[in-house]
Amino acid sequence: MLEQLFPGIVPFGPKATCTLDICPIEWSVYQYKPSIPANAAFIALFALGGLIHAYLGLRWRTWWFSGCMVVCSINSCIGYAGRIWLHYNPFSFDAFIMQMICITTDPVYYCAAVYVTLGQTITYFSPDLSRLKPAFFYFGFLTCDIIALALQAAGGALSTASSGESDVGVNISLVGLALQVATILAFSAFLVDFIVRYFRSPRGRHAAAAVGARLGVFFGFMALAMLLTVARSVYRLVELREGYFGELIKHENLFIGLEGVLVVVAFWALTLGHPGLVFKPSTKERIQGSLSSQSFPNNTIRLVGGKAQ
Repeated sequence: MLEQLFPGIVPFGPKATCTLDICPIEWSVYQYKPSIPANAAFIALFALGGLIHAYLGLRWRTWWFSGCMVVCSINSCIGYAGRIWLHYNPFSFDAFIMQMICITTDPVYYCAAVYVTLGQTITYFSPDLSRLKPAFFYFGFLTCDIIALALQAAGGALSTASSGESDVGVNISLVGLALQVATILAFSAFLVDFIVRYFRSPRGRHAAAAVGARLGVFFGFMALAMLLTVARSVYRLVELREGYFGELIKHENLFIGLEGVLVVVAFWALTLGHPGLVFKPSTKERIQGSLSSQSFPNNTIRLVGGKAQ
């Protein structure tokens, strides 16, 4: 409509001609200039967390967990850099798509780290108390995570190809995000179920006494990260359902609070509850020593690949 009223003016899409010099901010998708302090703070927090995970990954050889967290950190920094770009040019379609794809897919990477880690944790502690075989966490939830990532990326690519005018790309991204939410909810249910069953078991109580607070820290921060991710994903699902020109997308305070803050807190929860810090090599000896005098079935505890990951 704006193109018809103002020939030569294209406010949105790869061929956008609008700039702040000739178009009002209300013609942009967000209708505001993203905050530099907020987005710079998110970049700093994710970058610092990424460096910490890189160090811990090298120290504790938690290659999968730390690798996923580092990729998440890089992806986040790119996404929030895109929002800073939008501050200077709210009509940049490249900046919009860059931050939309990167920020939306953030939880996919650290959830992949958590899915595999929980499977290894169940194998480490007590496979018989899990309702699912540990291998399912590797292949089942991780496969859903990859499909969700692919759908969201494909949706972003189609939105780019259609200059944001087609709803097909939005709908595909919406399916990917819905799959992500469903996967996280299912995983969270099995996570809570295993934690409850484990700590109620005699074996779990003895292990908790042997390891100390580190065990609660690990499970607690993992559960917190998943809870925050569920809340964030529901918000993004509702936001994306309205499309790129919906009402929720125009409120930066909601985005900062329900996207940026929730995800960065979840990211740092997994940093503080890093499995390498919780399951040190001495943990195995402590648990085995605690259980050696007890009569529990399947009380042989082993580390996956020789190490807790």
